[in-house]
Amino acid sequence: MGVAVYNISASSARVSWPPLASCLDTFYSVMYSPNWNSLLMAFKRKSFMHEERIPVSQTATHLANLLPQTTYLLCVTCQAANPARDQCQAFMTLNDNGEGQDRAGWELGTGAWLTCCLLLLVIAAVLLWGCLHGACTGRGGVGGGRGCSVVTDAVRSGRSSSGRLYTPRGSCDNGDQRGLHELRTLARLSGSEPV
Repeated sequence: MGVAVYNISASSARVSWPPLASCLDTFYSVMYSPNWNSLLMAFKRKSFMHEERIPVSQTATHLANLLPQTTYLLCVTCQAANPARDQCQAFMTLNDNGEGQDRAGWELGTGAWLTCCLLLLVIAAVLLWGCLHGACTGRGGVGGGRGCSVVTDAVRSGRSSSGRLYTPRGSCDNGDQRGLHELRTLARLSGSEPV
């Protein structure tokens, strides 16, 4: 139908609509209610709190005594009929200071922001758990994980060239290739397979 709401203030608004051929001999019914949940209802005439009858010679009216910062559902029909969705329009009045503030949009934006924050916290917790779990199992598992060398009984029983029993300094030196080289040398001296 093309219902338009404009010149919205804290307590008033202007409404216009195109003329309907079916309303030539009767009146227009302008129904509005501050209950925006009526959008989910069946658009029954009795669910609207206010109704104004406008002569067919007019295709616009002024709404007064509206509540500030309130979302309204407004419908225009012919001769007090139950409205259809295309005959309705939702609008929100301004606050008392005259500033336009879309409370529904603000609430939606805040909800989206909080949802994103919670999602990021969950992802961070999963990543932190994964890192801690990987670090603990990497050091304590068999073979030590992450480049840790396994010291076998054959290597422990090997003797260095001076005849002393060889005791490795550490089994988990990342980047210290000298320890690995010494273990291979001892394995060759003892006649066992290389590590």
